[in-house]
Amino acid sequence: MNFLLLTADASSDATGSILSMVLIYGVLIFALWFFFMRPQKKEQKKTQEMLSTLENGDIVCTTSGFYGTIIDIQDDMVIVEFGNNRNCRIPMEKSAIAKVEKPGQASSSDSDSKK
Repeated sequence: MNFLLLTADASSDATGSILSMVLIYGVLIFALWFFFMRPQKKEQKKTQEMLSTLENGDIVCTTSGFYGTIIDIQDDMVIVEFGNNRNCRIPMEKSAIAKVEKPGQASSSDSDSKK
């Protein structure tokens, strides 16, 4: 009789142990998603929004650090004009654009820094 009681007690400990282990892993997976995956998704959404608002005449900075002006926009490609003499036009993918400055924004930030 004692053997049956010990066996039942041991099986309830194992069930509780497994349940707590699953709960701990679930909390860890949620924490990893919350701290790593969620911010990355927000950044991707912000980048897609920035690229969808591109217009001709916008000043862009590429991922390699070159500044230029957009002169034509196609589906996944843009043609960017670099340099002062305006004869360097390079087609590139939209994903190669790191920052966008609208022509009105650049002048307003310059006037703010002069104050």
